[in-house]
Amino acid sequence: MAEGLPVAEADDQRDRLLTALRTHATLHGDLGRQLGTRMGLHTTDAAALVEILSAQDQGTPLTQVGLSHRIGLTPGATSALLNRLENAGHVTRTRDTTDRRAVTLRSTDGVEATVDAFFAPLVDRLGTMMSRYPPELLAQVEHFLTDVCTTMGDYAHEQGRFITPRP
Repeated sequence: MAEGLPVAEADDQRDRLLTALRTHATLHGDLGRQLGTRMGLHTTDAAALVEILSAQDQGTPLTQVGLSHRIGLTPGATSALLNRLENAGHVTRTRDTTDRRAVTLRSTDGVEATVDAFFAPLVDRLGTMMSRYPPELLAQVEHFLTDVCTTMGDYAHEQGRFITPRP
């Protein structure tokens, strides 16, 4: 039971939060697809680009193998996808300076500008929305979301199907 709530109310709250998290994930995916459409990309190519950008933003650029695991394609299909993205000028493959065998994937400056232009209005709206909440509450939300990501990441690793980022 959640602190201070009867069991039934705690269950209802948990269900509402899980529904909100699923809705967030769905909307996040929809925005990625809309970005891809705007850029003239197939859904799978757009999903791959979003994964590359996300990993890059977190400071841990993906390798081709990592991307393959993230998007659920075979290495050959991932290579073909990367060829398309590279030929379109959206990504580059860079050899690691410490391990020349490792090749990391990075978006090009043009892609960053397109993504920034697409998401800037949303970032502004979210900033305005968040400004209505006290910093202490936002710190709790941040802690909660970090715990959610850790729990989901641990579960995904246990299932052995995905390579997920660790918060």
